[in-house]
Amino acid sequence: MKFRFTYLISLPVVLLILLVRMPSLGNRPLSPPECQLKKWHIPGLLTKNSPEKTPVLIERSPVTCCQDDRSCVDEAIYQGENGKVGDKKALLNSIDRSLRYLQTPRADAAYENYSVPGITRDRVYQSLIRFRQLLLTTKSATALHNAIAKEFVYYQSIGRDSKGAVLYTAYYEPMYTASRVPTAEYRYPVYKAPPDLESWSLPHPTRLELEGADGLQAAKGKLRGLELFWFRDRLEPYMVQIQGSAKLQLTDGTKTSIGYAGNIAYNYKSIGRELANDGKLPLEGMTMPIILDYFQKYPQELNVYIPRDPSFVFFQETKNAPAHGSIGQPITAERSIATDKSLMPPGALALIRADFPFPVGKDKLEHRVVSRYVLDQDTGGAIKGAGRVDYFLGTGKLAGDRAGVTVGNGQLFYLLLKPQK
Repeated sequence: MKFRFTYLISLPVVLLILLVRMPSLGNRPLSPPECQLKKWHIPGLLTKNSPEKTPVLIERSPVTCCQDDRSCVDEAIYQGENGKVGDKKALLNSIDRSLRYLQTPRADAAYENYSVPGITRDRVYQSLIRFRQLLLTTKSATALHNAIAKEFVYYQSIGRDSKGAVLYTAYYEPMYTASRVPTAEYRYPVYKAPPDLESWSLPHPTRLELEGADGLQAAKGKLRGLELFWFRDRLEPYMVQIQGSAKLQLTDGTKTSIGYAGNIAYNYKSIGRELANDGKLPLEGMTMPIILDYFQKYPQELNVYIPRDPSFVFFQETKNAPAHGSIGQPITAERSIATDKSLMPPGALALIRADFPFPVGKDKLEHRVVSRYVLDQDTGGAIKGAGRVDYFLGTGKLAGDRAGVTVGNGQLFYLLLKPQK
């Protein structure tokens, strides 16, 4: 799970959500014109009411796929990228985790006063059970899509514009080298949660007050003795705070992992936007690789820009356990998303459609518009409103490279069984 605010809301956020103009799916030819973006918009008659009266999810019929439009169906289930085996097993595992969550008192409470009529915990649960059955019995992406069209209803997010446009970014679990003890090389720590954190008076001390401008002064204050692991690069523990978890290769030859354990009561402030505000980088076209390249060239600037983010996250050692989402279950690479859980149904089955990067050959990424069945299993303080989704891309460098250039508009649908007559 990514880091959370005081109200136990995680903060999945990627620095690249700073773009002014986002690429539109309509910019990439799919097949005939009728198969492009327009058909994925919410029909105009469904949003004729004022925004105040429009629910965040609009019931509509499933989208009919055009012939030869392979971006309409989820082919990755049956055939993976670049000829690899499909990831049906990963999707099944993700479904089972949502099913476990939906049987908890926590899920009962989350759905007790859910704002969209007709979406209940029991209906979400039964929909997942049926989808799982169809997943096991269908032999192709088209067959699964057609079966869903017969038995399910789509609830489409109204998005940022009440027409269904949703901004997609991505997050991942980084892998870093770290030490259990401080050394001349490993100087920058991540911290355990203070045992008295809940009793800290407000306003909390900021990041600058907790660790100093250079990130090395925490031993003089409230974080003394709470160091958990040490890193070589100032940027690495900060990136772990943004992503909310990490796998660690330790200097003693062992491996472990860390995950979210608490945070102070400040919203995240993007250092990418701060760079743009100061004229160091152009805001338009900014991506994570561009930001990282800037700090590689000017490492002294980290002591200027990291302290401008007042938020601060604490960790616990998770001993190689998988990263967890806000519903308390492990998240699955390319099958879990994070949304605003004050609006969207936790644990529910969703269909996402957006432009994502995929590896092609060595050190090359190619963007393609795809559809994917996913489970809504995480949330984020920076993922607010009906028009934001963060897509979990997995662990390690490739996942990070892909997440770093994922940004664009798409659509979000929740799939629920048709009501019984």
